[in-house]
Formats: sequence, C-alpha cells, structure tokens
Amino acid sequence: MSASAPQQHRIFLVVVDDSEEMGVALRYAALRARATGGRTALLYVIEPSDLQQWMAVESLMREERRQEAEQLLQKLSQQVVELSGAPPIVHIREGRRRDELLALLDEDPSISVLVLASSPSSEGPGPLITALTGKFAHKLKLPITIVPGSLTDEQLSHVT
Repeated sequence: MSASAPQQHRIFLVVVDDSEEMGVALRYAALRARATGGRTALLYVIEPSDLQQWMAVESLMREERRQEAEQLLQKLSQQVVELSGAPPIVHIREGRRRDELLALLDEDPSISVLVLASSPSSEGPGPLITALTGKFAHKLKLPITIVPGSLTDEQLSHVT
C-alpha cells in the first residue's frame, strides 16, 4: 500500500512504531504539513520474526502483523487528517526498519523532511536516531527534524 504525492508539496515522513514519542513526531509532522501546505507520510515496517524456519507459522504471523499495521495506520491516518486537513501518504514495507527507511528515502525523492522524536528516557535518543545521525548519516539526502519526545500538544502548537 503505497502512494506518491506531487513534487510541489513538502512531504514530512514519520516512521511509525510503538514508542510513545512516535505520537509526538506524528503530531509535529501533521502540524508542519498544515502550516506549510504540505503532506504527511507514514512508514510502517513489518520486521521479520525469528521463526523463519517454520514457514507456515511465519506466514501466518506475517499476515497478522500486516493486519495490525493496517489497523494502526488507519487510526493514525485519522489523526493526521484531523491535524493537517489531508490524508497521509502511507507506506508499508517488510524488512529491517532502518534499511527499509533508507531504501524508501532513496526511492522517493518527493519526501522532503524526515521527522523523528527522541526518546524522553535517559537511555539515549533511540536506535533509529542513533543510526541516522551516526554511521548512516552519509546515506541521507534530506534534513531530519528531531523533536523532543516529551513535548506537550501545547508546546508543539507553539513550534509549528
């Protein structure tokens, strides 16, 4: 399930996961899209399980993860519409999150900004931010906006 958008819109891409801070990145991206006349895009990556030696079980689990991804993206898409006024562009891919993100960014030049939120914990910003600002930074051809994961809705409305 993938769609492309016209080149003239700024596309703010959010990587969907189950972290609390992802909601902050989503709200920031949708609010920025509304403020700039852009669009929000969502990327959900279905990561492979460790049960690949049992193909029937893996196939069933993959289908369940796909259904869960579609349900979550439908819910998040409604939030994006409420915040930005436009439905998001939705990408669902299978593989490792970092690898699929980099592949999408390489394949889709219409994406303008990658929006990530840092973890509010003291354990670090999160594995994706660490990778993309570290040894994989050279692979990026667009800006990254890193939003503090602890921002409130009121604070987000002030910075967007």
